[in-house]
Amino acid sequence: MARGLLLAVAALAWVVLLVRVNGLRSLSKMTSFDFVMTIALGSLVAGASQANSWSSFAQPLVAMAGLFVAQWSAARLRRISPAIENVIQNEPVLLMRDGEILRGALDRTRVAESDLFAKLREANVSDLSQVRAVVLETTGDVSVLHGETTSERLLEGVERER
Repeated sequence: MARGLLLAVAALAWVVLLVRVNGLRSLSKMTSFDFVMTIALGSLVAGASQANSWSSFAQPLVAMAGLFVAQWSAARLRRISPAIENVIQNEPVLLMRDGEILRGALDRTRVAESDLFAKLREANVSDLSQVRAVVLETTGDVSVLHGETTSERLLEGVERER
């Protein structure tokens, strides 16, 4: 039991060090790549904390470092190449615009209308006509823009109904 605790603390300290070196964006959910990285990192920490030898402890630590290098590399490549950006990153999808539900977008993204309404309630929407836009973000989060107007710039790069 003490060994597991010690290994878990050591693995978490390693993650903290890697985050300090790589930056806070490391554990963000800005992209689907980041989201997968966070899940994989958690799995590797769990594996490291259950290791029964030093080599089986070192292996997940090396894999964690590899994940951070891969994420750093992907972020750099995304910044310099629109083609790579398109391969790695999904586009956000417009689910609702100016109070109108875009049923085709709901179908394509497999979002149930009841889930959409739950997100609208979460965003304190009390009248559908006040909703300027609802966007399914690349991370799976839903953004609700409501009020009098919405700048078109906020919707740049958002996939619209075809």
